[in-house]
Amino acid sequence: MDEQRARELLRAERARVEHLLADTAAASTQDRDAANEPGDMADPASSLTAAGADDAIVTALRERLAAVERAEKRLEEGTYGRSVLSGLPIPDERLEADPAAELTLEEAEQRI
Repeated sequence: MDEQRARELLRAERARVEHLLADTAAASTQDRDAANEPGDMADPASSLTAAGADDAIVTALRERLAAVERAEKRLEEGTYGRSVLSGLPIPDERLEADPAAELTLEEAEQRI
């Protein structure tokens, strides 16, 4: 994959993840605020459960953002598009689907 295309994909993925992260963080704050509001105490756990789910999503999104940052670093170092495990090339089709891919598909499947 050429460097320009890789940059475009990573830039788009970073923007997507940052947008989702901001939205989810805001939703989490709203859920926590709702759980602390006086009023109907019939089921305060539902707001707290939603906040917990939001926290899990925020964690996953932060991990995804870190993966994008690692990919951007590999691009700068000239190792983008190669497995961080074996050094084998990662096919362009995989990078198109997941621009932050760190492993070949076979390596990723072995980790599951």
